[in-house]
Amino acid sequence: MSAREVVLLADDEPLSREFLQEALQSFGCEVRAVADGAAAIAALGEQAFDLVVTDLRMPRHDGMAVLAAAKKADAGRPVVLVTAHGTMHTAVTAMRQGADDVLEKPVGLEDLELLLSRMRERRRLLRENGYLRREAAGGELVAASAAMRQVVALAERVAPSTATVLIHGETGTGKERIAARIHAASDRADRPFVKLNCAAIPEALLESELFGHEAGAFTGAKGRREGRFELADGGTLFLDEVGETSPAMQAKLLRVLQEGEFERVGGNRTIAVDVRVVAATNRDLRREVEAGRFRADLLYRLDVVPITVPPLRERPDDVLPLARHFARPGLLFAADAAAVLRVARWPGNVRELQNVVQRLGILCAGDVVDGALAAAHVAPVEGRPAVAASASATAPDEPIVALMARDPVEALIGKKLDDVERELVRRTLAHCGGNRTRTAEMLGIGVRTLFNRLQELQPCAP
Repeated sequence: MSAREVVLLADDEPLSREFLQEALQSFGCEVRAVADGAAAIAALGEQAFDLVVTDLRMPRHDGMAVLAAAKKADAGRPVVLVTAHGTMHTAVTAMRQGADDVLEKPVGLEDLELLLSRMRERRRLLRENGYLRREAAGGELVAASAAMRQVVALAERVAPSTATVLIHGETGTGKERIAARIHAASDRADRPFVKLNCAAIPEALLESELFGHEAGAFTGAKGRREGRFELADGGTLFLDEVGETSPAMQAKLLRVLQEGEFERVGGNRTIAVDVRVVAATNRDLRREVEAGRFRADLLYRLDVVPITVPPLRERPDDVLPLARHFARPGLLFAADAAAVLRVARWPGNVRELQNVVQRLGILCAGDVVDGALAAAHVAPVEGRPAVAASASATAPDEPIVALMARDPVEALIGKKLDDVERELVRRTLAHCGGNRTRTAEMLGIGVRTLFNRLQELQPCAP
């Protein structure tokens, strides 16, 4: 929870209401206190609250009605019931209806402090979980070129199926981003997206990483450990650089792909999982099969739907949108710098471009990268003349598909500040499904501040 939680307190007993209000305020909360259930339900429609504390028995709608209304508006918002008639039946019923806790009157300060501590910790864990999920799924995918738009379209077309996908492409082209997009567009989007770079794990440990191990399976295995297939159960497992695996490991992968089951290292119990596998490679696996280094039957299982991500040198229209996406806030590219970036060789593809842009942002004396600075850190393609600076080098990019990132500042130039703020609040509120607490968190402001903004910017109020 934020430093100043906004709490809705509903209690029809004046002395109890005043005590709870003062106690919550003493613990750093901002409290709106009402005297009955109807007033509480009305308040839920007028203001965003981080926590609801409601008496169970009240006139004009009881605590259960307040609980239902609060959860309907925001299922993740904590609601605590307070009752002078605390029984196991009351507690069980309240918990089944979605209450996060039940306190018995008279409420002690220690109980209230412990409650707030638990709610704050829960909120922190939810934020951390959301952050980790976003990190696992990767960042935004930029695709301005026709070639990359075709790749994205194919990824989204195959996403709803359960077919195994093999993504081909050079190192650094963005294969992981495509895999993340497939997961996000599938019906497994709310399930885990687990990644494993097969080339980064020693062969002796790769089996344990994939399938887990039992205690004592090998030296150092002090306890049971779940592998990536178990962690991805119900979701998607992304196997990067699958061409680096040994023939023995390929046989084990083939079995789990065919049967959907495996045993942990050192175990004898068969474990069944429902995992959608997306693999990636920078090798030509058909040549690897011909050379005897990769199993043909595994290739057939992986390559059900092949997707090829072209190298950056074959999609120059993506270079500037990507550079702007990776640039630090406020950093711009002059026309001659943009021309240098467009004709560069980029052997490391998008990953190299990202590193170069970060370097330019650090070394740039101001907020505009000029051609000289860019040329000093970017190697042009041999035998290809540098593109002359022109209006097209800094002209707005061609439209990008909705999921792609582009320079967010250019579109705002010339607009009034009030209009920009109104649109930002409106879109963020829509993105959060009307949840004002999450909207305030995303905007980096307090819930009360957001409420005031909504009052001032009436056209964007829901």
